[in-house]
Amino acid sequence: MTTAKKPIDFYFDFSSPYGYLAAMRIDAVAAKYGRNVAWRPILLGPAFKASGNAPLISQPLKGDYARRDLPRTAAFMGIPFGLPTPFPTGTQNAARAFYWLNDRDPVIAKTVAISLLQTYFVEGRDITSPEIVVEIASQHNVDSAELSAALADPVVKDRLKKEVEASLALGVFGSPYIVVDGEAFWGADRLAQIEAWLKTGGW
Repeated sequence: MTTAKKPIDFYFDFSSPYGYLAAMRIDAVAAKYGRNVAWRPILLGPAFKASGNAPLISQPLKGDYARRDLPRTAAFMGIPFGLPTPFPTGTQNAARAFYWLNDRDPVIAKTVAISLLQTYFVEGRDITSPEIVVEIASQHNVDSAELSAALADPVVKDRLKKEVEASLALGVFGSPYIVVDGEAFWGADRLAQIEAWLKTGGW
């Protein structure tokens, strides 16, 4: 009897540009090796607080590099990209929507997540507000009234809080943070290494 392989855990923040780039590729990489991907939105604020870090774009010297590297990396990967304004932005509502949807239909949840990422990093629209999140989700046949109520529900808010706490307990400090069978990889530039790991079983 063949044992099913564990899903790849994909941790990301909806306002992370490198998280966006990885999101556009991670499922295809995993599928080549018969693996599923468990998307796990987080909030980078608590991770930065725990690690003593700060948003890359706001760091002296590194920020200037990131402004050059992001469009260059996106072009190299063939992914549409624009640095939005405001940046970064609050993503609690996007993450709450994802987990609420994921409990009901993981396929729809992932489709909405991709649409939210593209809304922010391609269209340049701020996805902070619950109204925008609901609007985007409604384009994928999600009931607007139900989602609006869910985003205001303390249970849904607590769910995200627990997911963030669990990610910190596992050592997640950035986005994207991808875990393959217990092996962690940080950054969109690790996708090639992840693919090699999946192909060979690790080294």
